[in-house]
Amino acid sequence: MTTPEFGIFARVFPKGSARAVAGSIAAAGYSLAQLNLSALGFATIPSADEWRGIDPAAVRADFAAAGISCWGVSCSYNMSHPDAALRRAGTTAAVDLIVRASAFGATAVTLCTGSRDAEHMWAFHPDNGSEAAWRDMRAELDLLLAAAHGAGVVLAVEPERGNIVRDADAAVRLYSELGGDSSLVGIIADSTNLLSGQSPETHHDVLEHSFALLADRIICLHAKDLTAWADTLDGHGVVDYDQVAALYTSLDLHAPVIVQDATPAQAAGALTFLRAHFKV
Repeated sequence: MTTPEFGIFARVFPKGSARAVAGSIAAAGYSLAQLNLSALGFATIPSADEWRGIDPAAVRADFAAAGISCWGVSCSYNMSHPDAALRRAGTTAAVDLIVRASAFGATAVTLCTGSRDAEHMWAFHPDNGSEAAWRDMRAELDLLLAAAHGAGVVLAVEPERGNIVRDADAAVRLYSELGGDSSLVGIIADSTNLLSGQSPETHHDVLEHSFALLADRIICLHAKDLTAWADTLDGHGVVDYDQVAALYTSLDLHAPVIVQDATPAQAAGALTFLRAHFKV
């Protein structure tokens, strides 16, 4: 029986130095983090000027001193933006992050496959299902894969309803196209995103189908709910975390479970909630 390591998004906590943020993560009971550099007061994907003020090895050391390791670094930008120049500028900046990610101790860099919505990278747009949007996303991903080859990290893709890779079936299509490069891409399974927009009576089957289809590719689970954490912790959640935990065990997954969208005050409670459902 496999049991996960539990982590949390670093940006759940107030912005501060790496030492302060790591201390907050540890105080809430976690040993693992997904780092968004915004938690340290920088842009999620820093500019060249910002990188001059960031020492990844020092960040890693400050986290390690608090007993925290960094699973992954967030690298979210709109890979499918309708403006080709903006897409490419985002990719160029993302490459700079990817080649530095392992210095933070990260094994993964998390991406957003994007949307044709020019304002919101996670928003649904009717053109998201077009072949043109898919080709544009793939063109940017190919450049990121080239960077990942020598960087010692895996690129993490998260199926989201408002994105080009919108569900488990789209993720399978992506893998089928990547060929030998598929080893450089892993999947973040976020039950809330997989269930978004689905009728409640289909939730069980959607999770069964999605997890089974992606099991060999899942490198992380994100933990949040279709309702706020306050409701989930009160026993009024929507996602069936008993089912999620059962799938984790039955499919013999070996992936961290990382809390998202909690408040600092809810962080410890979210960990207790997950430990109860995963029976850890």
